Order: sequence, then C-alpha cells, then structure tokens
Amino acid sequence: MKPVPRRTFALVALVLAAVIFVALNIAADTGLTGAKLDLTANGQFTLSEGTRHIVANLKEPVTLKFYFSKQVAAEYAQTVAYAKRVRDLLGEYASASGGKVIVQEIDPEPFTEAEDKAQAEGLTGAPTDSGDTVFFGLVGTNRIDGKEAIPYFAPEREQYLEYDISSLIYRLSTPKKTMIAVLSSLPLEFGPGGVQAMMQGRGQPNLTYQELSQTYQTQMLRGPFTEIPKGTDVLVIVHPPALEPAQMQAIDQFVIKGGRALVFVDPDAEMAAQQSPNPYQPAPTPPSSDLPALFKAWGVGYDPAKVVGDLKLAQRVQTRDPMNPTALYPIWLHEGPDNFDNKDPVSANLQSLNLASVGALHPLKGATTSFLPLVRSSDQASLLDAGMIRTTQDPQALMGEVQPTGEKFVIAARITGPARSAFPQTAAVKSGNVNLIVMADSDIFDDRFWVHIQSLMGKKIAAPFADNAAFVLNAVENLSGSSDLISLRTRETAQRPFTVVRDLQARAEKDFQAQEKQLQQHLSDTQQRLHELQQGGEAQSGNVGLSAAQQAEVERFRRDLVQTRTKLRDVQHNLRKDIDALGAWLAFVNIALVPILVAVFAIGLAAMRRRRRVQALGL
Repeated sequence: MKPVPRRTFALVALVLAAVIFVALNIAADTGLTGAKLDLTANGQFTLSEGTRHIVANLKEPVTLKFYFSKQVAAEYAQTVAYAKRVRDLLGEYASASGGKVIVQEIDPEPFTEAEDKAQAEGLTGAPTDSGDTVFFGLVGTNRIDGKEAIPYFAPEREQYLEYDISSLIYRLSTPKKTMIAVLSSLPLEFGPGGVQAMMQGRGQPNLTYQELSQTYQTQMLRGPFTEIPKGTDVLVIVHPPALEPAQMQAIDQFVIKGGRALVFVDPDAEMAAQQSPNPYQPAPTPPSSDLPALFKAWGVGYDPAKVVGDLKLAQRVQTRDPMNPTALYPIWLHEGPDNFDNKDPVSANLQSLNLASVGALHPLKGATTSFLPLVRSSDQASLLDAGMIRTTQDPQALMGEVQPTGEKFVIAARITGPARSAFPQTAAVKSGNVNLIVMADSDIFDDRFWVHIQSLMGKKIAAPFADNAAFVLNAVENLSGSSDLISLRTRETAQRPFTVVRDLQARAEKDFQAQEKQLQQHLSDTQQRLHELQQGGEAQSGNVGLSAAQQAEVERFRRDLVQTRTKLRDVQHNLRKDIDALGAWLAFVNIALVPILVAVFAIGLAAMRRRRRVQALGL
C-alpha cells in the first residue's frame, strides 16, 4: 500500500481541525449560552441568594417590561453595552423564577405608540444629538394593578443594578407594606434648612428617609403623642427631642409588648446645626440626645457627653492651613469590614460606614438583656469631651487629644431578651422581651457622608460611596422580619479605601505632630522677636538705625528663622516618607518586577531546554 504523502496528511489534519472547531462553537452556542464564569470580587454578575429567594417565592407572576431604544441608541456604544448587561440580568431573573418573572422587551421607536406608552408609564427619555430620545428603563406590574418603575438605568448606579431590580420585584410581591413610625428632632422629610428651605425650593429631603418612605409605609410622630400608632411594625427614633414622661412610657410599652425599635442617639449631632426653626421644632435642636430612663431599663450604658476619637479610622478632611491643606479628623470615622460583626445579617455584608461625632455604648452591670455589638471603633481610640469637640476646629489639635486606650468602643449594638418596664408604677405591662438596635450616632443619616447626588435629565440620581443608608434599611428590614434585600444592598460600594496608606498617614501625623507644633511655635516666637527688634531700633534711633549689637542679633534671628523653616519642611516631608516609599515599591512591582520575572522565567526555560538537548545528544 502506497503511503499517504506528508503534505496530504497535513491538509487533512487542518480540515479536520477546522471542522472540529466549528462544531464545538455550534455546540457551545446551542448548549452553553447561559453558562458564565463570574470572577468579580463580590460576584457582581451572579444572582444573590436574596434575589433567588424573592423570585422563587413569588405567589403571583410579575411582568417586567424592558424599554430600550435599540435603533436610536445604536451610536452610543457604552449605552448599548450596558443595555446588554441589563438584558442578560433580566434573563437570569426569568430563569431563576420558574416562569413567575415574565420579561418583555419593547423598542419605543420615535413617533410610535410604544414611545407614547413609555412616557405614560413614567420613564425618562435621554435626548440625543439628532433630536430623538433614548428610553432605557424598566416597568414592573403584578396581577392586582400594582406598578413600579426604574425611569432610567443610569450608569452611575450600575453596581446597584441587581438591588434596584430586586427591590422593584419585592415591592410588587408585597402589596401590604411594613409600617414604620419615625420620631425625630431632625428635619428628615425636608432636609437641611427644614420646611422653610423646602417652601423656598431649596429643600432636599433626606435620602435615607426617602428610601424608607419608598419601601415602607412611614408615619412621622409629632406633638404630644401618648401612644405609638396601631399597626406599627418598627419604631425608628433618630436624635429624639426632649420627651414628656407620657411619651417615654408610650415607647416603653411599645417595646415591652414586643414592638421592634431602631434607635439613633448622638452626643454631638452635626445635622442639628444645619436645621433652622420650623413649625414642628420652634427651638434650635440640641446637639446631644439621650433616652436615659429607657436605656437603663434596656440595660444600655451611654454617656451623651463623650465622643469617640479614633486615630486609625480618622477621615481625611480639608483644612484652612495653606501649609497643611488636608488633615486626619479623628471624630469623623471611616468604618470598614474589620469593625463590623460579620455574623449578624444587619452588618455582615457592610463594606463601609462614614460616621461623625459618635458616642459609645456598653452593657450595664446586672442587665438581663443580651448586648451584641454590631459596629465598633478600632483599638486606637479614646473618649473625648463633647463640649470640647464643639469648640475645637483644629484637626491636628484633636489628633493630639486622642490617647488610645486599646479598647474597641461599641458604636451600635443589638439588644434582645427580657427587660422590665422603665415605669413599673404606672405601666400596664411590667415586663417583656425586647428586640431593638441602638446606634450612638444620628449623622449616619447625613447625605454628605455617604452619597453623591447627580442630575440626569432633570432627575436626581444617587450614587452611594458608603453603606450608611444600607445599615438603616437593613436594620428596619431585619427588625420587621425580612432579610431578602440585605445581601443585595451591600454587595458592592464605589469606594475601595487605601487602608494601608491611611494607617501610615495616621501614624506619621501622630509621630511628627508634636515636633511640628513645637517648630511652628518657635517660628512664631522668632518672627515676633525680630519684629520687636526692628520696631525698637526705629523708635530709639530715628534715622540712625540699629546698633551693631542689635544688627548682629537681627542677623542671628534671621538665620534661626531660615533654619526653623527648613526643619519644618523636613518634618512635613517626613509625613509622606513612608507613603512615598510604598508608592515607589508598588510602581516598581507594576512596571519592572513583572517583566523581570517573565525574563527570568524565559531564561530559565531556555537554559533547561538547552540542558535537555545536551543530555539527549549525550554530550
């Protein structure tokens, strides 16, 4: 038999390889279209357990109408790519729901009934250069005429895409909303400036309160109430005003009878300073708040005159000092995962909290309740006088006041278990099991600390950079008996802090602060003495000028002045020495180390292959 020529064999092998390649692609396209591999740190493109639980437990079908202007948006690659991700995610919802989530895609072309319907259903259109409008939103409906909408899928909220869609479905699947009552001395429903600012068109309602109002049925408690409204599932207290005994007893009885409560007190509420008088709060809001009788009955210790200062968690702020334009501010804390209880559903998935002027909680001796910390400070913290905090504006001075105790102060805690009424003489119910969460900070509600507000086609888009609102919503949801949205709310945040750099900054500023302050004082004294000598010489001698001895002293002070300024620059340079060294090392790793390792690997591989060839040849 004549052997097959090598050339023919090679051609046949190439043809077979091409056929196998095409066959594998067809098979993959047919059978693996839903397969994916999510390599993101937090599983950003994989449905969470909370979402799967929501769609798996739908009692009635939910229809999701996805409006996207395909033709009009074709020239905008970023929008088209984002629309594909939304479409794919909606497909995941449909697959996981077992037919309970019905997805419809609608292309509202210009001058069509579909475009009119998109506008009628409350979607927001984005104008293009051609004058046409791009619709890119979602409308959800249920069988009982309930309707919810996402007016426009803003790119700024892409990391919250699953939460936005799942919360829409959740609201459609639970027509009866949880009822929460809110008691606060802060203008949460009006924002900074209170009702006057709102009437003048300057008001911006607190975003966390807006989220609560959207998700739950909310009722504000005002005036001399004597009972918590019937049907209330969760009582939310935020920086409470001074309460009458009857009001305190109403709260006491609500909690003792099994009502759930979420309480925020504050030794120095910075939001209070933003409030102007309004009809509901004619007097300025006090900076501190407390519920002493109730806390004692619940087994909670709290001092409204003490603020936690923390060197490790201090946020960096702008200053008015041109020589030090930024500084660490130890009473504004940036809390990270290491500071949260990783087992409690309210705090387990939190990425970050930005808090201001917080207090400290602790269990009272002999308390019958259980005290579970949810949020803590670092061990580089101490308690500062709240009065001093309000009068001291210098961040560096405050850094010097913090003397770490090694204790991690509790900022938020879950309180559960048996408790006695705070009013045993007059209360109808003398004891019961309480279930509440207490936080020694109310500025968690302050929009400044957790969200950027952006305008998109006249609509305000919230782009969170911390989980402040998530903590509040998680706590309300958990206390009301549901936790489906908790894991979604805190899956990802925009801020990924450089914790190593922040620790280096705090340590450097602590080490060099005293030296810098001493040099600054010496510099000021030298300048003052030099000025006095020059003024004295002019007053003493008229046109004659300074004596030889005085001139020599002036020259000595001038040299001292130059040397002091040089030392001061050296100290300020040392503040960044370790950070610059870290930056240089990272730059070396990214730019040079990897190529060097690749080159070393290549040289080693070549040497190994050469040695094998030599061994094969028997040389």
